[in-house]
Amino acid sequence: MSHSRLRVRVGPSMDKLVCITDKVNSGKAHDIFSELFEGKVAINIKGFTNPSGEELPAEYFDREDRKGITWSIQVQGRFLQPTSADDIMFGNTFDKRLKLPWGAGVALKFMKYVDPTLEHDLMSQTKPWALSPLIATMPHFVHERIDDIRASPLLEHRRSESSFPPSQSIGENTSQLQFAIASSTSSSSTYLTPSSSLSIASSSSNLSNLPKMPGSLDVSQKIFSRALDLRTTGERRSYFSSPQRRREIVFGPEDLITTDFCYGYLQFNPTLALRLSGGMTFDLMKYWDRHPVRFVCCRRRKPEDGERSDGQPTGDLYWIVSIETADDSDIHQEDLAT
Repeated sequence: MSHSRLRVRVGPSMDKLVCITDKVNSGKAHDIFSELFEGKVAINIKGFTNPSGEELPAEYFDREDRKGITWSIQVQGRFLQPTSADDIMFGNTFDKRLKLPWGAGVALKFMKYVDPTLEHDLMSQTKPWALSPLIATMPHFVHERIDDIRASPLLEHRRSESSFPPSQSIGENTSQLQFAIASSTSSSSTYLTPSSSLSIASSSSNLSNLPKMPGSLDVSQKIFSRALDLRTTGERRSYFSSPQRRREIVFGPEDLITTDFCYGYLQFNPTLALRLSGGMTFDLMKYWDRHPVRFVCCRRRKPEDGERSDGQPTGDLYWIVSIETADDSDIHQEDLAT
């Protein structure tokens, strides 16, 4: 008798999704390339099984700082076109109306508590969605400013094939975010580069030696009056709960972003369920009707964008992770196709 199990597909757009089920819990990443984004994605799902029904363990879930976590989407990459942090969104989209269970209002309140920046239309009759600004919603976020962006793909001369996902858990580091602050002298989406800011953020002792810019503020005043001292996830999320502060940050090809979206309130085995604090659990398989659980990183949809040809409630897509139920026969056919 055929039984259902999970498969995972990843890609830069809906029409370019690739099955990476064999990489789940393996510590191996999948490359994603498009004109908008360049990066790597690694997936861990607790209780994930292979086609024989054997559970595939992941060292990730044994780590002390990941106790209680049931799934993880780790991503490292670059946004290739300078974009405001307020317009880079992350969350879920669905293809059909959701048959939300009784008590869904409690779940939505819980989601809003976990992420106050959440925007959603989960009651949509056509394409429900729930999205948040990536910089404000990620539980683990690391930003690194890159001096040499000419190398591609993804700076292979600096990072070996095995360097992502890292052997240690992704943490929190926003110490170089000041270099992504949009220039206050320009109305366009320009941003400070290490060279334009003289690469002087590494030491506050250098401030007194910075040159004056004709007709403008001292460089040190311009940059360090806005220096961001965000040392924890909570401080970052609180600071960037403000749309204005998010708009002050512009990410481009010189910004390497590393994130880990991981929580324990979704479980995928033995069934897809939402677990809330206080012991309340929703068996989502009764309501999802075999819909993919789709995580997307996308550009914020704006009125001037008009309607997308595929009807999706997002702007341009950067990457997609789709977790789906599939019969063994479906997976076997997909394996043969690859």
